Amino acid sequence: MYALSLLLTLAIFLLKPLVTYLLNPKGLNKYPPYSPLCAVTNLAWCLETWRGGIRSAKLWQMHKAHPVIRIGPNSLSYGHPDAYADIYGHGTKCVKDAFYQTEKTTHFNLGNVIDKAEHTRKRKMLAAAFSAGNVLGWEGKVARAVADLIDACDRHCTVPLEKGRIPDSKDLNFDFRAWSNFFTIDAIADIALSEKLGLLAAGNDDVAAKTVDRRGVYTASYRDCLHASKIAHTRIAFADQWYYFNSRFITRLIPSYRKLWKLTDGWNDIVHHYVSKRLKRYFAAEKLDDIFKYLLHGKNGQSLNLEWGEIAAETAVILDAGSATTAIALNNVIYWLLRSPRCLVRLREEVDDALEAADVIAPYEKVKSLPYLRACLDESLRITPPFSYNLPRRTPSDGVYILGEFVPGDTTVSMSSYVAHRDEEAFPEAEKYIPERWLGEKRKDIQSSFVPFSAGSRGCIGRNISYLEQTVLVASLVHRYEFALPGPDWEQDRVEVTNLLPGPLPLKIWRREQYL
Repeated sequence: MYALSLLLTLAIFLLKPLVTYLLNPKGLNKYPPYSPLCAVTNLAWCLETWRGGIRSAKLWQMHKAHPVIRIGPNSLSYGHPDAYADIYGHGTKCVKDAFYQTEKTTHFNLGNVIDKAEHTRKRKMLAAAFSAGNVLGWEGKVARAVADLIDACDRHCTVPLEKGRIPDSKDLNFDFRAWSNFFTIDAIADIALSEKLGLLAAGNDDVAAKTVDRRGVYTASYRDCLHASKIAHTRIAFADQWYYFNSRFITRLIPSYRKLWKLTDGWNDIVHHYVSKRLKRYFAAEKLDDIFKYLLHGKNGQSLNLEWGEIAAETAVILDAGSATTAIALNNVIYWLLRSPRCLVRLREEVDDALEAADVIAPYEKVKSLPYLRACLDESLRITPPFSYNLPRRTPSDGVYILGEFVPGDTTVSMSSYVAHRDEEAFPEAEKYIPERWLGEKRKDIQSSFVPFSAGSRGCIGRNISYLEQTVLVASLVHRYEFALPGPDWEQDRVEVTNLLPGPLPLKIWRREQYL
């Protein structure tokens, strides 16, 4: 019976899109497909995530010749940055696609909620927590995490590297990709939950997790569980109509995928444990200053009476986005500075002028307005955006105009930030790391094409926290240390899921002469 049901399902699965392609009801056949199969099945785009690599890089190459690419039977990708405002801007009529339905647990969170009214409610609830003024109150929490990372750096310092020499492999003992993630996890756990995880002190990402059925607490890898949840979801989510079938079928068929789903359960258990722990502290009448308190009470002190599932869903997305993307951004800016020695020299001169020798941890007030530091951060966010995925939107039933061309209703439209950030008109020599493009009046000309935090009402609410962490940590590191890559031509591996995930970043690290 199971085999017969499977055969019938596959028959429908294969025939329906083929018939739709031949009938061409929306006229989408005029657009070149990313691959031949993309015109008839969403599985072709899913397959690209299984292949690894950076699919947005190929998409960018194709968009050089074609402003619109078909990445699914009912899905279009855009290549000109002007399309970004049409799709994601404040005045857009497009809404989040059914893709986000697959991310829902018991409740939607601020990041994946589809209904606009619900999004407005959630955004209003959390807006005060993420306001620029409020975030400054958490500088002390960020500074504590920076201090712990400085201690870790000091423990891994080696003797200075002679000029022109390549580091010995045994001295490449500091994986900045991992340590920057330990930093962001420690920081966001404190900011969001007043939780001191101590990953930087321990040198690993082992945290407590509790099964939903409360059978007990166990140890889980924060990074492994979170990354697995991203990979497991992204590989099949684009074919949203078949998501639940595929998740069960592929889990049965492929053992490695079954392992990913088990780790995904681990992520849910991590969230469950720390939400439970924070609620216990609330009921014990502890007065804590963190994001979580905004899920409990409104700005006038009234109880919000949110359901457990909504509290857990919002906490999960905060711990996810607050640790993953900023860690990627930190990894990337250090990588690009080391690949661009001229830029590092200029940045270090600016930071040294702003800080005293005794400023082991850069005070935010001293470095927040340094133009070249901000330029280095933004250029890194441009060339390697931490979140590069085509965020899918659905056109309204009566259609919409994008780049001056009518797009029929209920069509999925999107644009990759990786593609937007390589528009040669806005960013000449787009494949080169050039912080100077962000200085002075030039910034105004390119700001509208810069979308690492997305745009419009659905733009990332946590950008102020991200810039605070990046600004303080990068200034502190370049002020105190020298770093070296494995070699002058060494390149870091990257793979794209929803985030553009970097591989390990092994560095040799030593104290600058004046700080020995």
